[in-house]
Order: sequence, then structure tokens, then C-alpha cells
Amino acid sequence: MSRTLYTGARLATLAAPGWGAVDNGAVLVEDGKIAWVGTAGDAPRADRTVDCGGRWITPALIDCHTHIVFGGDRSAEFEQRLNGATYEEIARGGGGILSTVKATRAASEDELVAAAAPRIKRLLAEGVTVVEIKSGYGLDLDNELKQLRAARRLGRELPVTVRTTLLAAHAPPPEYKGRADAYIDLVCDKIIPAAAAEGLADAVDAFCDTIGFTPVQTERVLAAAKRHNLPVKLHAEQLSNQHGAELAAKHGALSADHLEHLDEAGAVAMKKSGTVAVLLPGAFYALRETKLPPVDLLRKHGVPIAVASDCNPGSSPAQSLLLMLNMACTLFRLTPEEALRGVTANAARALGLGREHGTLEAGKRADFVLWNIERPADLAYWIGVNPAQAVLRAGELVAGKI
Repeated sequence: MSRTLYTGARLATLAAPGWGAVDNGAVLVEDGKIAWVGTAGDAPRADRTVDCGGRWITPALIDCHTHIVFGGDRSAEFEQRLNGATYEEIARGGGGILSTVKATRAASEDELVAAAAPRIKRLLAEGVTVVEIKSGYGLDLDNELKQLRAARRLGRELPVTVRTTLLAAHAPPPEYKGRADAYIDLVCDKIIPAAAAEGLADAVDAFCDTIGFTPVQTERVLAAAKRHNLPVKLHAEQLSNQHGAELAAKHGALSADHLEHLDEAGAVAMKKSGTVAVLLPGAFYALRETKLPPVDLLRKHGVPIAVASDCNPGSSPAQSLLLMLNMACTLFRLTPEEALRGVTANAARALGLGREHGTLEAGKRADFVLWNIERPADLAYWIGVNPAQAVLRAGELVAGKI
């Protein structure tokens, strides 16, 4: 196979504390993987050389929490919130998740793919080459599988790696109103086994909160996932402290996400289990929340922090991961390095992909971005700007130009 050397670059490898910066750096790509990283003067022989003109190279970005496959939109709820209604009030009135469930059930698989593709292309143009896509808007066997099939198709039809997460335990569907335990029976006995048998899910998630499911119900879902050898994740501590983070850690979860109401016991448990904290500033912003996630607590206990868009039609209609970097810094007070690490190395860990993605290191897949920036912190500094010059996935150019 040919060997291509990208030289004359400044590297933020994120393979070491700090930026892992290499001033006069080079990256050697062979057979879709990074074969070597280092100082340009020490570079091995290559069949082809690309002069990067002093641009910065970082690992490609990873959006590790999205609900990007859905039907319809919820702009009317945006107006309701601006007129004083809370997210919980809207949900209890038949809006929220259930509004999107109705639209998603009515959409065909082809329609879901067609609607989601432009959203993913916008992320790709900003340097995102890995996207997690959750179900959770079908809430029955056929429609949950339909969402997951649509997500798998997007990974085949677009130059992006898709990780699918079964979120059937997102909310009780209308036909199970007042019978949440019976719906959890369906999730555990039918939906999870079917998704596993068809190879449609890479992980299983649940919404453990006041408008979702109780810790007891959630634990049943996590246990069922483990019986089918599926890793678990959890929406935890978004609206209240249900001790979901501890529950997630007990089951060795890849991540616990949101975490505005996380307490110290939850942080300690996450550290012990290696569970990543995924912060979602888009939802915090769109819902006009005031309870900040306890970033200092996560730092204190060394819990890895990831950042994601939470792209969804209700609580985070965000289609820019670069904007999330800025929000993570301005709203949550992450440093620019923490924010960038949160959409690269730690985001990879949150999806169980740390061995293949997230840093510029030999042996990892050649997913990286050339940026027109003066320093890596610029990625979190600018608002509404996309400085990506070229996006490469497995060594192939998938967006921009060189």
C-alpha cells in the first residue's frame, strides 16, 4: 500500500497531557491507519508527501451523544418554553419526546435516512468522522428497529462511522401510559433481544429521571443489555439526582450523560468504573437550565469528561459540535484543552473506541483534520466559524480540500 506523509504541520496529538503538541510535525498514513507521528525531520520514507503549510492537525472529532435520526421537529415547543413552560411540563402535557415519537412512527426508514443525512453532513464538514446515533423515538419493537436500521444505513451511505445505541427506555409510550413496568418488560424481553439478534445495536441506553424511568426499572434494562453482551450507557442526573451515575458505574457503563445533578458519590463511582462523564451544553442552553454540572467534582476525582451535541429536535436542536466546544467553555467553564479532549480522546472512550480513535498515535485509524487556526484553543474560541480545511477518514479526504 502507498504511504502518504502529511508534513509541515503543527500537531495537537492529545496523546499526552496538555495538547500533546509537536511544532514541526508530520503524520505518516498507510493502509488507512497512522503509521508514524513525530517531528518532520525524523519522518520515515513515503511514496507521497503533502505539505500542510503550517496548519494545525488534530484527531478528527467525535460526537458521542446524538438523537440525530428522528421525524418532524418541535419548534412549537421552543416557543412554549420561551413563554414560560418547563421541559417537564411540556412532556407531561403530551409534548416532548412523545411528540417526536408520533412523527417518527409515521416516517418510513427512507424518510428518516433522508432527513438525517444533511445533519450528519454538517457535522462532517466540521471535522466529525464518528457519530453515535440513539434510537428512542419509536418506543415499540418495529419502530425502534426501524430507527436503528436507518442509523446503520447512514453509516454505510455516508463517509462517517456510526455507533448505534438502543434507547427504547427513553420514555413510556402513550399506549403504556401508567404501565411503565409493563413497557420495561417489552424492552427487556423483546426489543433488546431483537436488536441484539439483528446486530443493530452497539450499546443500550436508558433515561433514568423523573420523566423517564425509575432506578429500579433502569437497572432491569441495564441487566438485560448485559445478558445480550451489549455495553451500556445512561442518561443520568439531568433533571434530578436519581443516583443514576452510581447505577451506571455499577454496571460498568461506558458513559453517564448530562449529570447536572451529579453528587460526589456518583463521581467517585464513575471514577472507579472508568465511566466517562458526557456533558451536553446544547441541552443546558436550549432548556435555559441554571444547575451546572459539577465540573470541579469531576476534575477532583479524575473522571474523564467528554462533550457532545445531543442533537435532537426538542432539548438540543444543535448541529454544530464546534459550537458545543465554545458552550462547554463559556457555560461549563471547561478549558479549551478539556473541551477538545472531550470531543476526541474522551469521546472515543465514551463509545468504547479508545483503541482506534481519539488521538494521533501510530496504530490508530487515520481520522484527522487540518485546521486554518493559529492555536488549538481557536476551535473553542470562535463562534459560528468553521476553520476546517480538510477532513480525512481512514486516510481518505471526505470533506474540504488539501
